[in-house]
Amino acid sequence: MNEEIEFIVDSSKEQMDSAIDHLIKELRSIRAGKASPSMLSNIMVDYYGSQTPLSQVANVNTPDARTISIQPWEKQMLQEIEKAIMIANIGFNPMNNGENIIINVPPLTEERRRDLVKQAKAEAEHAKIGIRNARKDANNEVKKLDISDDLKKNTETDIQSLTDSFVKKVDDLLVVKETEIMTV
Repeated sequence: MNEEIEFIVDSSKEQMDSAIDHLIKELRSIRAGKASPSMLSNIMVDYYGSQTPLSQVANVNTPDARTISIQPWEKQMLQEIEKAIMIANIGFNPMNNGENIIINVPPLTEERRRDLVKQAKAEAEHAKIGIRNARKDANNEVKKLDISDDLKKNTETDIQSLTDSFVKKVDDLLVVKETEIMTV
C-alpha cells in the first residue's frame, strides 16, 4: 500500500477514534443512578473572579453509591461551590455542613431512566455520524488518488471494515451504558 493510502486510512482512523473518545466522555456525564464525581465535571466555580472547574478548587469523591462529598481546599469557597451547583441546575440539592458539601443523589425513576437511555442513544448516534463522515471523507480522498481501480476498491473495502468495527464499538458502549442506567 502506498503512503498516500496509508495516510488517508490513518487519518480516518484518528477521526473515528476521536468520535469514540467523545462518546465515552458524553456517556460518563449521563448519571446512571449511582453517585460519581464526573456528574459534577461541568460545574464552574467563581474562584476569585475567574470561572474555574470544581475539580480544581475542591476534592470531589463518593463515599458511597448515593453520596457525593465535596471538600474545598479553602473553607471560604464553600458558599461559592454551593452556589455554582445550584446555578448548574443539575437537580441536586447541596448541603453545607461548614466543613464540606454533601450531595445525596436521589434514586432514578423508571421514566427518568428511559429519558437517560434516549439521551445515551442520541450520543451514540452522533458518534456514528462522526464515524460515517470520516469514512466519507476518506473515500473521497481515495477517489482523488491516481491509482488503479482495483486498489481504490480494496482501500474503500478496508475503510468500510474499519468503519464497521468502530460502529460496533459504539453499539457495545451503548449496550453497557443502557444496562448501567436500567439496573436498579
